[in-house]
Amino acid sequence: MATETDTTTFDAGKLANRLPDDALLHGGIVFAILLMASPLLLAIIMSTQSTTEVYQVTNLGLGSKGLSNYSDALVNYDFSTYMLNSFVMSVIVVVGKVTLSLFAALALVYYRFPYERAVFMFILLTLLLPVPVRIVPLFQLMADLGWTNSLLALTGPYIASATAVFLFRQQFMGIPASLVEVARLDGVGPLTFLFRVLIPMSRGMVAGVCVITFIYTWNQFLWPLVVVTDKSSQVVQVGIRYLQGSAQAGLTQWGLIMAGAVLALLPPLVVLVVLHRPLLRTLTIQQK
Repeated sequence: MATETDTTTFDAGKLANRLPDDALLHGGIVFAILLMASPLLLAIIMSTQSTTEVYQVTNLGLGSKGLSNYSDALVNYDFSTYMLNSFVMSVIVVVGKVTLSLFAALALVYYRFPYERAVFMFILLTLLLPVPVRIVPLFQLMADLGWTNSLLALTGPYIASATAVFLFRQQFMGIPASLVEVARLDGVGPLTFLFRVLIPMSRGMVAGVCVITFIYTWNQFLWPLVVVTDKSSQVVQVGIRYLQGSAQAGLTQWGLIMAGAVLALLPPLVVLVVLHRPLLRTLTIQQK
């Protein structure tokens, strides 16, 4: 029979053997995080440097500009207007896309109509025609409607989403059929059932679609560049391209550009931080 001293010695030995493994594991995790974050850290450092300091390759410390590059981008280069335009565009697309996709998924799952399967397959086939592929006819349509240089042109092509419809459809199909029967017996209408049952049970999926849609819309470059010619109506990604056109003594002002890039990163980061809890909760439920 093992004595208390023997047990303590055994536990201490196990702990001593585990310490190098744990240190190696945590060291590897920290190294991986630093490696992935290195481009962002480098951008933040460069955003505080002057043009001369940026071109000094060995200069990896904070520069002399401090926050002046940020204020210069926001005020002198009208970057705040571009960020506001992108934010309004992203919010409109998120609300419109999520609303339309929820209604489409509700119809596909809980209603029976002719050629239901064919309609769903047609929706999925639209994934083969993203906006860059149909950019020429889309631009002609916007010009014919007189929508160029407007929010309608920026948001219209992104409202409908086959991906969001597919995700919500799969989510709704996983909800127990007994809830549907109970709702029918209680005389609950389809809209009430959607807003009081389906959406609360799909919070994580709705949050995920909102995050993905917001980031995707915020990062749009090609379509706004084509359909918007008025500089005051342009979005943040095109605004960064405008910053690249600035030069000082024939040198590109990378500090100013990196300041704009860091500013453009903040709104999607805030959205991801705010909605990370329902996303994690959904992933935990799915793993169980």
